[in-house]
Amino acid sequence: MLWPSTVVSKNWSRKKKEDHRKPPHGCPSENDKRSRGEVIVDVREKDEWDEEHISDAIHLSRGTIELDIEEKIPDLNQMIITHCGGGGRSALAAENLQKMGYKNVRSMAGGFKAWKAAGLPMTK
Repeated sequence: MLWPSTVVSKNWSRKKKEDHRKPPHGCPSENDKRSRGEVIVDVREKDEWDEEHISDAIHLSRGTIELDIEEKIPDLNQMIITHCGGGGRSALAAENLQKMGYKNVRSMAGGFKAWKAAGLPMTK
């Protein structure tokens, strides 16, 4: 289930009780992601990425995403789902990508912690 097409930054600070038996909000299922061409962007630091990350995600750290995104994802209409450890950094990254003109950006609620708790695919 993806976030509605509202500005992510208005939603990111709301604390919600999460149901960890389902994929986090803003997170596509593996089949949905592949069929719609969505890209998951991990904005955590490199050491966090190296330890464990979402399968098929790409790494663009929060500190450099605005510099590197145009080379990695040139299509402003591409569906991009950002995530970090818990949701704060990814919400800020998503907001900045929207300001840069990316039209379909979402931040994954609960971040990597929620993904891991849901038992979804990861790579070490």
